[in-house]
Amino acid sequence: MNDSDCRFLAKELDLPENRVRRVAALFEDGATVPFIARYRKEASGGMDEVVLLRLHEAMEALRKVNERRGSMLESLRERNLLTEALAARLNSAHTLTMLEDLYLPYKVKRKTRASAAREKGLEPLARLLYEQRVFPIDLRSAAVKMSREEALAGASDIIAEWISEDLEIRTRLRELFARRALFVSKAVKSRADEAEAQVFRGYFDYSEPFPRVPSHRALAVMRGAGKGFLTIQLRPPKEEALRILCRMVIRNPRFPYRKFLEQTSEDAYARLILPSLENEFLNRLKARADADAIQVFAKNLRSLLLEPPLGARRVLSFDPGFRTGCKTTVLDSDGSLLEHLVIFPERPDSGETVKRLAEKYRIEAVAVGSGTAGRETEAFLRKILPPELPIVSVNESGASIYSAGEAARREFPDLDLTFRSSVSIGRRLQDPLSELIKIDAKSIGVGQYQHDVDQGALKESLDNVVASCVNLVGVELNSAGMELLARVSGLTERLARNIIDYRAEHGMFSSRAELLNVKGLGPKAYRQCAGFLRIRGAENPLDASGVHPERYEIVNDMAKANGWTVQELMRRCAAGFRPDMKPYFTEDVGLPTLEDILSELAKPGRDPREDFQVFSFAEHVHTIDDLVPGMKLNGIVTNVTKFGAFVDIGVHQDGLLHVSRMADHRIADPSEIVSVHDRLEVTVIEVDRARRRIALSLTDMQKNLPKEKRGI
Repeated sequence: MNDSDCRFLAKELDLPENRVRRVAALFEDGATVPFIARYRKEASGGMDEVVLLRLHEAMEALRKVNERRGSMLESLRERNLLTEALAARLNSAHTLTMLEDLYLPYKVKRKTRASAAREKGLEPLARLLYEQRVFPIDLRSAAVKMSREEALAGASDIIAEWISEDLEIRTRLRELFARRALFVSKAVKSRADEAEAQVFRGYFDYSEPFPRVPSHRALAVMRGAGKGFLTIQLRPPKEEALRILCRMVIRNPRFPYRKFLEQTSEDAYARLILPSLENEFLNRLKARADADAIQVFAKNLRSLLLEPPLGARRVLSFDPGFRTGCKTTVLDSDGSLLEHLVIFPERPDSGETVKRLAEKYRIEAVAVGSGTAGRETEAFLRKILPPELPIVSVNESGASIYSAGEAARREFPDLDLTFRSSVSIGRRLQDPLSELIKIDAKSIGVGQYQHDVDQGALKESLDNVVASCVNLVGVELNSAGMELLARVSGLTERLARNIIDYRAEHGMFSSRAELLNVKGLGPKAYRQCAGFLRIRGAENPLDASGVHPERYEIVNDMAKANGWTVQELMRRCAAGFRPDMKPYFTEDVGLPTLEDILSELAKPGRDPREDFQVFSFAEHVHTIDDLVPGMKLNGIVTNVTKFGAFVDIGVHQDGLLHVSRMADHRIADPSEIVSVHDRLEVTVIEVDRARRRIALSLTDMQKNLPKEKRGI
């Protein structure tokens, strides 16, 4: 990034220029967002991951602008069209829109009506008419070989092209589009009665101002148009657009060919400007809607990945089924499979089998998939197992995707797919993060219109969320699988595989420094990943903490200054001791880093996720037929959208908690009130059994409570 780019980014993002310059240099050196946020706070000024991601995305956008500018300048040089003034204007543009507008008059065009008129020698006449300086104009001398009508028509085509390429005109009309454009959809009459079209009936005659169109409506309309059920328009009032255009084109109100220029302006707008700007603003609306939908998906995924883990406990896991029985697996505290079998709850001996497994393996919790027969399986287990043994309903969305995927085949090549799903359900209870990252995030079911948005942008955003969560929690180096390791800052799938191969050949890692012996893992990758990898029980206790190896010397000096070992220093810090930090300040190490070190010394490797709490649905409610309006039920939020949240209340059909029923005052965004995996008490408002729809409301006593104080 040069100085001009850094100044632009600083102004665009409202960030200090010196911070932008330092962070940009870190990114260009290969640093990741989690690494900079955690270990380079002095350089970034304490930017969080959200700000760092925005800066990184802006840098990427600017890189594309610079690439496009380079190709434009090269093309202009080759055609001998580049002047110092034009080069200066192109070099001062920092957006693709501005660049393309500047380049438009010089763009190599296919044959147009204007180019055909130029070939007939009509450009001088067009220039006289457009500049409105010389009149009356002798059309016969300007175009002797054609009629007056033909000459004016050709000149009009040339002028219309000039009008459409005028930077100031396009800027003013863009401003009008941004303020006054109306997004309109209509039904395609020939298809309006088709069954599939009824999903879009609410948009058969719909309009809304461009600035106020919410993402879910924009994406719904665009989906309907893509299926051929709707037509779309996005344009401002025509009369207002033409008034602006004529004021800018007609500079001499007494010009005899004023009417001609008005008609030419209208032609330029209808034929050249309107289609271009309408397409541009539809793309803007789509990009805005995509960004909103992707942000919703990313928030939901983050909440899901950071669900509280049960932890290292032995689990009995059930993938329920009526006809084929419950696929049952026993998992050790580290998630390894100990035993698997099928249990049919209706058989007389099934209860004894379950009790035998629970006693034999000293089971500490039971996981039951939330799908078909899940509630019935829970009821069966509660009758035969001790009441103190937690029985937990686990959302099994995507478990079947995992069971047929590469990760499951690699872990359990000889195990039936159905048992793999049972293993995944149990592991989700033990550690949701470690298990869910094995599945394509789009298959987990926490998105909104995820198949309609830009798939590249969606993947990038979700990958960033996964990486952020993995690095926030930290990874056990000696037990993590490839999927988890590959998400650690600085590591790739190849390096993750090399780490696992090294473990297999040399045994468990005894120190972080040993990572440098792994094939392909050099100093740069080590610097990025080391602080996020933990070695429980390592000789150096700092290897189990979030203290980066580059700061071990500071900790050693702190311990020596007090006549203690590092272990003793950590015990003292856990008890509240704070050493004098002044001796350890340097140009690169300031208060943020030193405070982080002290926090880690007090609670080394602390899991930032909340403590696990057992949750249970109402025992007397199993299906939608059991619901009655007015019921108050416990529920878990499974998905949050821009119009509300979906809540699992244990009847195999999520209810909708509409944004209007979340509080007794207006809520702009449901995420202000709820997040995925929040535990709520909700009231059943309406039950439509025919369409399997359930309307919910937050109970009155929770309406005004802050989100962190709600729940069960």
